[in-house]
Amino acid sequence: MSAAGPAEPRLAQGLALVFDMDGVLIDSNPLHVQAWEIFNRRYGLETTEAMRQDMYGRRNDEIVRAYYGDRLTPEEVVARGAAKEELYRQLAGDRIEEILMPGLRAFLECHRHDPMAVASNAEPANVAFILERAGLRDFFRVVVDGHQVHHPKPHPDIYLRTAELLRIAAANCLVFEDSYAGIEAARAAGARVIGVLTTHGDLPGAELTIDNFGSGKLEPWLRSQKPVL
Repeated sequence: MSAAGPAEPRLAQGLALVFDMDGVLIDSNPLHVQAWEIFNRRYGLETTEAMRQDMYGRRNDEIVRAYYGDRLTPEEVVARGAAKEELYRQLAGDRIEEILMPGLRAFLECHRHDPMAVASNAEPANVAFILERAGLRDFFRVVVDGHQVHHPKPHPDIYLRTAELLRIAAANCLVFEDSYAGIEAARAAGARVIGVLTTHGDLPGAELTIDNFGSGKLEPWLRSQKPVL
């Protein structure tokens, strides 16, 4: 019998890896903060630390309403969110490789033959931009963005939909998350959570926490996981 090699799945059969994008695949939060600060000044609004903390893990329409109140029409909410994300993509530009999480490419290559998905609250244009510009799209069997579900994180919808598309029970999804809202969503769906410590120094509710994908704790933990039958 030949030894297991890189062309074989590394997870127990019936498990899947699911990744949030911002703060997990890429350390993009500093650029998002910068983009919001620049964008908000166009409307005479200074971005406070409380506002910065409030954006993590949330969908754009929620952030816009939190920042600007309910006086905007739904069309204005969409337009402002889209304009801010266009500014973010301009800032990211050719810096994608620089902001990829350490160890990510090697980790994805190692698990290429395991079921993997992206489940992000991000705008569809941002998800496509990052995955295509970084050359990561082919690693993922399923990609779900924040506009493919009615209720964004912290509701479980996005993880339930991702599990459905993977044809794997949500309880057998091993989810990488960096935000409180994301962890709440994953746990509400019944998934297991690996916390990535890019956004917060403590992530209650995560079964394992890592600094990045080069963590020596990660592979032994993944190998210890068994599917719920």
